[in-house]
Amino acid sequence: MFDRLEDIVKHYEELMFELNNPSVAEDQKRFRKLMKEQSDLTPLVETYKEYKQAKQDVEDSLALLEEESDEEMREMAKEELSDAKKRIEELEQQLKILLLPKDPNDDKNVIVEIRAGAGGDEAALFASELYRMYVHYAERQRWKVELINVSESGIGGMKEVEFMITGQGAYSKLKYESGVHRVQRVPETESGGRIHTSTATVAIMPEAEEFDVVIDEKDIRIDVMRASGNGGQCVNTTDSAVRLTHIPTGIVIYSQTEKSQLQNKDKAFRLLRSKLYDMELERRQNEEAEARRSQIGTGDRSEKIRTYNFPQGRVTEHRIKLTLYKIDSIMDGDLQELIDSLIAADQAAKLAKMNEN
Repeated sequence: MFDRLEDIVKHYEELMFELNNPSVAEDQKRFRKLMKEQSDLTPLVETYKEYKQAKQDVEDSLALLEEESDEEMREMAKEELSDAKKRIEELEQQLKILLLPKDPNDDKNVIVEIRAGAGGDEAALFASELYRMYVHYAERQRWKVELINVSESGIGGMKEVEFMITGQGAYSKLKYESGVHRVQRVPETESGGRIHTSTATVAIMPEAEEFDVVIDEKDIRIDVMRASGNGGQCVNTTDSAVRLTHIPTGIVIYSQTEKSQLQNKDKAFRLLRSKLYDMELERRQNEEAEARRSQIGTGDRSEKIRTYNFPQGRVTEHRIKLTLYKIDSIMDGDLQELIDSLIAADQAAKLAKMNEN
C-alpha cells in the first residue's frame, strides 16, 4: 500500500509542476483535466502527509523517552506517543478508504424516476412526498432541480415523476436511493383509521454524456403533441410536448414541462441516454454478481430498501439495519445521516472484500 502511496505522491508533484507551467493554461481542455485529477488526489496526498507526520511523532516520542530522565517530561512523551499511535490507526483506515476504486459515475448529475407502486391513491401521494423530499435535499446541497415529466393523480399525488438533479457529486450521494420505498400510515382517505402499507419505486440514474451513449437516429421515432395537465395556457395550446420511442428497447420518453419543443426534445434525449446508460451499467453489474452482492444495494430496484412508519415516527433503512426516529425532518429533505451511514457501510463492505483477497 505504501509503495503505491509514494507513487501517487510523486505523480501529484508532477501534476502540480505541470499546472504551474503557463503554457498548460492555454489548452483549457487539458488544464481542466489536470485540475480535476489534482483535486481528486489532494485528500489522499494530504492524509498520507498527516500519516507520515504521525509516524515521525512516534519516533520523536520514543527518542525522548530514551534520553529524558525527568519524570514530568517522560509522562508528556508517553501521552504524545499514545496520541500519535492512535492517530496512525485512524489515518491508516482513512487511507484504505481513499484508495478504494472510485465509481467513475460519482461526479455525474442524476436523473431520478419515482413511480407509485402498490396502494392506489395513497401510493401516488407517497410518490409526490418522496419527490418533495429529494427536491428539499437537493436545495440543502445547493443543487439544481429540473422537472422532465410528471403524471399526476386526481388528489395531488404523482403516478410517476422524472426529474434531473445537477450538482457536484450528486450521483455519489444519491445512488443508494434506488429501490422500493415503503410507507406505513393511516391514509387521509381512510375513515376507519387503519394503517395501510403502500410503496413507490425510486430509480437513480447517472446522467449520460453524449460520448457515453451513441444513439442512432434510425432507432428513434419522434412524436410531437400538445402538453397536458398543469403548465399554463401557452404550454397547453402549442405542440410543445415531445415523445421519443427507442425502437430497439421499446423505451418511451415523454417530456412536456418546457414551453419550447426544442427544450423538451433536449430533455427527452438526456433522459433516454441516461436510461440506456443505466441499462448497460445494470448488465455489467449482473455479470459481476459477486462484486455487486458485496456492496450496499445500488442497483436492484425490486429490493425493499426503506420503510417510513408515520405512526411510530421512524424511518428504517433495511440494508444496514438503521432506524432513525425523525421522520418529519427526513421527509423535509434531511437525508444526510442516512446517506452518510450508507456510504460508510458500503466502504466497510468493500474494505472487507479487499482484505479477503
